Order: sequence, then C-alpha cells, then structure tokens
Amino acid sequence: MKHFTPTLVFLVVASVLGHNRPADAQLRWPSAKKEALHVRLVALALADPRSSFFTTREVFVAEKEIGHDEWSLIKLVYTFLPYQPRLSESGLDYSIVHEFSALRNAACDETLAQMTSGPERSQLDLKYAADSPAKELEHRRTALPCYETTADDYSKAAREPIPPPPPPSPSLSER
Repeated sequence: MKHFTPTLVFLVVASVLGHNRPADAQLRWPSAKKEALHVRLVALALADPRSSFFTTREVFVAEKEIGHDEWSLIKLVYTFLPYQPRLSESGLDYSIVHEFSALRNAACDETLAQMTSGPERSQLDLKYAADSPAKELEHRRTALPCYETTADDYSKAAREPIPPPPPPSPSLSER
C-alpha cells in the first residue's frame, strides 16, 4: 500500500502534464499527402555523384502545370537508388512533360540565387533544357516552392508541343 499512493500520484501528474503531446508511434501511412504533378524540366541546378550504396539526388528548376497552358516555377528534388535511372538521363528537354506524385516540403523552398550558390555549391551555373524559358529566370527573386519525389513515384513522360509565344505587340500606332 505504501507504493500504491506515490505510483498513483505519479500517474496522475504524468497524464496531466503529458496529455497535449501527441503519441510517438510509427504511423502506417504518411501524415502529408502526395499530389500528382505534371512537370516540365527547365534547368538542372544540382546533380550529386551517383552512389553505389545510398540514394542520390538531383535538384531541378521545373514548371508545374497549374491549369490549361498555365505553368508555375518550382524546385524539384528527385532522389533515386543506384539501380534506378537519373531523371536527367531522359534528357533535359522542355517539351517533355513528366508525371510524378510528389510531396510538398516548405522547409526546402529556395530562391534561384540560393540554389546556385552556397557551401555545397560553388557558384554553379544552371544547365538549361533545350527550348526552356531561361530568360525569365534571371530576375526571379521569390522563393520557389519545393517538391520532393523519388524514382518510385515517377509515372511517365509524354512529349507535348510547346505553345507558340504570343505575337509581339506593335510598338508604333496608326495615325
């Protein structure tokens, strides 16, 4: 009986103090949901050397389809195992639309300046895809939303025509 009272007091105090903290357990499903993305690769920012034992990653500047003929720039982190192909091996071709399921990770959002400089990147230049809108990237100052995906989440690639640019507006007006 002399051990019962301190044990009961300890359990009451532990339950009162610890009730707001979520339980630490292994979930059988991820807490964040992956979303389906249609992506055009604009430029390769970083490609780690291929590892024989561990995962390797590639970081891209890409465009995510947000509507019919509407695209938004994103940062895409692609990880793969030694026996899986690199995404850049499919060729940096802007006309190819890749389909993924990817996870949004706000912790890795970066600007283009941060992506091309830093401790692990010594002023690297972006390797642009053929026919990519590279000139639009030079003055971009906002952080790109980051999406992470793996080779297992890769669905397919399809070649889609790039819409022609709008005709230039006349600089002179009629009198």
